[in-house]
Amino acid sequence: MSNRILISEVGPRDGLQMIRSVMPLEAKCAWISAEAAAGVREIEVGSFVRPDLLPQLADTAEVVRHACTIPGLTVAVLVPNLKGAQKAVEAGAHKITLPLSASETHSLKNLRRTHAQVLDEVRAIAAMLRELPPEQRPHFEGGISTAFGCTLEGEVPERKVVELAEQLMKAGCDEVGLADTSGYANPAQVKRLVRAVRSAVGENALTGLHLHNTRGLGLANVLAGLEVGITTFDSSLGGLGGCPFAPGAAGNVVTEDLVFMLEAMGLETGIDLERLIEVRKIVREALPEEPLYGFVPEAGLPLGFRPASRST
Repeated sequence: MSNRILISEVGPRDGLQMIRSVMPLEAKCAWISAEAAAGVREIEVGSFVRPDLLPQLADTAEVVRHACTIPGLTVAVLVPNLKGAQKAVEAGAHKITLPLSASETHSLKNLRRTHAQVLDEVRAIAAMLRELPPEQRPHFEGGISTAFGCTLEGEVPERKVVELAEQLMKAGCDEVGLADTSGYANPAQVKRLVRAVRSAVGENALTGLHLHNTRGLGLANVLAGLEVGITTFDSSLGGLGGCPFAPGAAGNVVTEDLVFMLEAMGLETGIDLERLIEVRKIVREALPEEPLYGFVPEAGLPLGFRPASRST
């Protein structure tokens, strides 16, 4: 188990895509700046999808340009296809993730593409990125959505997830990630699938998990991931988020609770938890009708709490 864990904040993308309100650009930028100031080193700031499909993320290019001015911050975005990847490169994103649903039914709902068509997009994006100078080339992740189960298909065969991971790497991705889009995962399954995928593509090709807390197992699944060597976890401030094409799959792991658990365990995130909790004020003021979740922000920090990042 690594002592240094990367928390990738996905609230400005995954969180905002699930709400009806459109957060103003100024508030998004303030949110991202405040989280970076609290020590968050990677933030998925938006998605280059059609504005008519997700008007909440229509200003992603402007958000990326702002985020890229923050020293030390890795600016990540989601892209559905080659056109989205081109826009991400133009805006200056450091990391792009293209989602490939292990459930083909979900893929057709989410991207309107079959597995074969998504893999064609991956190959096109990889070819486009190879033409760029190294300093302009974003890191390219293939995110396998519904890797642990699907609300539309139910059980997803683990062999299918492994096959897709192999195909993504062969098509030109730098790494793959596993996403519990539907909140179906359990700790034993997390360990088993991570080991299977790593056995097929190599340990360095799978370092991150995107977990949901839909059924209350988010942090338990994080622990399972830690035990098999995962070092990057996606989470969302206040637990905002989910997937609009997976019914009932609301609720990302709460960033504040995740940071508290890791720091209490002696694992360093580099994040100042008190400053992170203060960021909630920005989101609450901009989205007053949206509920924010989290046990730690409600209960407060224990008396005498010494986070690992402050002890070193």
